[in-house]
Amino acid sequence: MKALLAQLDPRVGDKDANLRKMEKALARRRADLALFGELYLSGYMARDAFHRLAEPVDGPSVRRVRRLAKRTGTHVVFGMPEREGKHLYNSSVLVAPSGETWTYRKIHLANFGPFEEKQYFANGDEPVLAKTDLGRIGLLVCYDAFFPELSKHYALHGADILAVISAAPVTSKPMFDKVLPARAVENAVFVLYANLVGTELNMVFQGGTQAIGPRGEDLGRGRDFEEALVLAEIDLALLPVARSARPTARDTRRDLWKLP
Repeated sequence: MKALLAQLDPRVGDKDANLRKMEKALARRRADLALFGELYLSGYMARDAFHRLAEPVDGPSVRRVRRLAKRTGTHVVFGMPEREGKHLYNSSVLVAPSGETWTYRKIHLANFGPFEEKQYFANGDEPVLAKTDLGRIGLLVCYDAFFPELSKHYALHGADILAVISAAPVTSKPMFDKVLPARAVENAVFVLYANLVGTELNMVFQGGTQAIGPRGEDLGRGRDFEEALVLAEIDLALLPVARSARPTARDTRRDLWKLP
């Protein structure tokens, strides 16, 4: 399959402009699966405007992405502020061309240093493994990648791909460059990572968007500080080879970790 990793600079507070940019990206690069960054719909630093910008998953923005996914034949993953009742969530939404939709609410909210996500969002509490026509895709958002137990959960439940959308600033890039290949190798899965780029208020996003194979292979990455559309070839037939060479799922001691 072809995976498109969109390293873009969304306009804070302008959902229509960001969706139009998404449409242009998918028109320029044909792909089976496309990733856009964390809170791409609204911009990461929308802050108090999240309450105004948030939508339910059956709201107008997701309906628009459903139409786009159907028209292009692309499975689309993107970040948005999701509203359910009185609560807001930092969510990753996967929309299939069929219209089927999966929603993952960020479990590990970043609330340290320059990050203040808990001021606006409630914690998610459930991993989401999307069983799509392309394969099984585990959804993660940014800081989630630093918790190997979440990626391991997905791997033990049959994930082929970990789809990580992110809004990581320049100070975080060296750590992501180390953590992401580790998640791929230790679980023998593909890791697809799409980060924002540009500047929002006091946040500078460097990029670092990349695709990594199940043995740590570099399958493509975006240039720092520039918008980029990274197209990567993903061959799921490589997974059995990687898993036989390093059978970490087989050898995981579930009894020690109380995993189902």
